[in-house]
This record gives sequence, C-alpha cells and structure tokens, in this order.
Amino acid sequence: MALIDLCSERLDVTVSTLGGTLLRLDARRGAACLPILRPAPRDATVPALRSACFPLVPFGNRVRGNSFTCAGQPYTLAPNQPWDEHYLHGDGWLNQWALEQSDERSATLVYEHAANPATPYAYRAMQRFELSGNALTMTLCVTNRGAALPFGLGWHPYFVLEADTLLQAPARSYWTEREQYLPGAEAPVPEALDFRRGARLPRHWVNNGFGGWDGAAHIAWPSRGLDLSIEAPGAAYYFVFVSDTPFDPHYHHDYFCFEPMTHAADSHASPDPRGLVTLAAGAQMALTMRLAVSISAGARR
Repeated sequence: MALIDLCSERLDVTVSTLGGTLLRLDARRGAACLPILRPAPRDATVPALRSACFPLVPFGNRVRGNSFTCAGQPYTLAPNQPWDEHYLHGDGWLNQWALEQSDERSATLVYEHAANPATPYAYRAMQRFELSGNALTMTLCVTNRGAALPFGLGWHPYFVLEADTLLQAPARSYWTEREQYLPGAEAPVPEALDFRRGARLPRHWVNNGFGGWDGAAHIAWPSRGLDLSIEAPGAAYYFVFVSDTPFDPHYHHDYFCFEPMTHAADSHASPDPRGLVTLAAGAQMALTMRLAVSISAGARR
C-alpha cells in the first residue's frame, strides 16, 4: 500500500493504491487549503468508503438479484459487503492497485482482476491522474480479459457539502428508489431534485440515478468563493447520494456524492443496455473526467 502526493500551481491531491482512491483534492488560496472533496485521513489503510473518491469498475451500483444474462448465458454475482445484499460497485474499490508511474503532477495505477466464484468478470483496469494548473483530469480504462460481458465505468466522489452548496447538472429523467437501494421506475425529474439551473442539495436522504445528462456539471460553494466545473464526456448518467443518520449515525450533512457514470444503475436487468457496453475478450472502454477549480480572492474563508 502506498500514498502518492501530486501538486500543481493551484491544487494538491493524494492518491492511495488501496482501492485506487483519492484521499484529498484541495485547492490553494495563498497558504490556505480548501477541500473540494471530503478529506480522508492520510493513511494508506483507509478503505474506499472513508476516502474522498473511488473508481467504479467493471460497473457501478447494484444488479437486481445478483444475476443477469448475456448472449443467452446466465451469470451470478455474490455480495461483497456484509451490510448489503448485493455485489456493489465492482471490485476495484475493494482491492490493491499497483503503481505503474508517478511524478510531481501525475500517477498511473493498474489493477488486475481474475474471475472467481463471486463474479465472472476478468479484466485489467488502469486509472490515471493528471494535474495541470487548476484542473485534475482522471482517466479510467478497462480491458476485458474474459468472456464477453457488459461493462460500465464511473467514479464515486464525496464532495464537501455546506449550507449554501449548489449543484447544477441537467437531466431528462431520474429513477425512483425501491427496496434494497435499487432503482425503481424511470420518471420525470421532480422539482425537489431538479438541478438543471443550479439548486441546493436536500438535507434528507437522496439515492437516485439520473439520465439524459450531457456530461457537464457545476458545483459552487459561495461562502468559500469556490466553483468546480465537471466535464465527463461519455457519461450520460449520474447518481446523487445524500446520506442520513439512520443509515450512518456519524453523518453530519458534510458531504454529498455526485457520481458520473457511463450507464444507469441496474442496467444488467434491463432489455435496454442504458449505457452498458458488451466487451469481447481484448476489447476496452474508457472514461475521462476533468475537475476544474475556480477560486475567488475575496471569499469569507
């Protein structure tokens, strides 16, 4: 396990090989560090669920019933968390990545996964982090090394949440939530979750996927004079998560998750692939996300 520190003129990043995670993304205003992502302890043993961001590979979220069919062949998955009945968020976030390259501004991690009784997926994943000025660019690539199966990619960032935090992210539809944290029916976006023009995050449980996204979003922290532009071309879906104390007794409305994804949650169970890509052996797919920070000099803190 290792930690890799990256820095540019305006940003500081810490990458962990455990889970291929970020432990911090801070903007700098003079000597002050301003967290963009929820800061995690600087510890190489910090698991993904306590990190600032982790990768979703070979797909994100859950598969209803832990089973699906591809080209007429049935496949099963096994739960990978003691508190959830589903195989959740793939494998990369739970395992050790190898450091392939690093310098002051960039790092490349690689993860090799073999099929096993819990999952039929076999693949090689690569994740690259690059800093330039006020922007962090992240690239996630997966190469299938097994049977032809449906793949998808994404990230699970934990953004700092304050009372005045605003999210702008257009979407044409969203999915309700049913039991076991699974998506329900696709429906028009309700007013309370309409982020097309920019809105504050609800201060209650939110666990919904959104479709018809153009891959561009904006987060603002007005009291801190911080703005973040998100560009994830190729991600037509996103997921929004706001926790609550019944789910997490230690939650203080201090973070929310905005998760760019190439596919909708539970798409394995849908006749429409909804962004999933069936990769033959040796085929690959990739997703890139750019996070660009703007800092105002006269902010309160």
